[in-house]
Amino acid sequence: MNTNTIIEAIGYLGSALVLVSFLMASVFKLRIVNSVGSIIFTIYAFIIHSYPTAIMNLCLVLINIYYLVKMSNTSVNYEIVNVNNDDSLVRYFLRFYAEDIKKCFPGTQMDFKESNISYVVCHNGNPVAMFFGKRKDGVVDIDLDYSVPQYRDFSIGKFLEKKLPMEGVKLLIYRGSDENHKAYLSKMGYIKKDGYYEKHL
Repeated sequence: MNTNTIIEAIGYLGSALVLVSFLMASVFKLRIVNSVGSIIFTIYAFIIHSYPTAIMNLCLVLINIYYLVKMSNTSVNYEIVNVNNDDSLVRYFLRFYAEDIKKCFPGTQMDFKESNISYVVCHNGNPVAMFFGKRKDGVVDIDLDYSVPQYRDFSIGKFLEKKLPMEGVKLLIYRGSDENHKAYLSKMGYIKKDGYYEKHL
């Protein structure tokens, strides 16, 4: 592989990462991937002596860093709302996100009639997460712990960790599929047991 081919490959890689970043639902992830792509493309631009392109991409990196720092330093204000799992809004939310819920939790049955606790988490008045479970003596078997794609940065999980003890919850148990859920469970401190996960609050 000659030098020109390597240089072109660097340019294509940077361009691809910048384009891929715009396909991401999470703004946080978008800015990280966009920054990596812009850094690579900046290097490419300097190599080929395209200084306007290099300066533009360097500015994009600085802008992304600014907003990433701002996002990291800003705590998102959530509110928890106790709901009936047969409420019209709940049914609409579940219908609207049904495909994504099934993708996140393979094998999930979308019937939560047996859940005796149901919470909606809101941000700026908009529902962004739902939590259903069966509670008995301070122990909750989780039926659904779902956040919409834009809010999958663990902040809702940390918020619920603080709020659920106020509702009398001492232990969370998750028995569903961990196929696409292992990173979240690990990050949130769930301990894997024989066929399920648990977390003391």
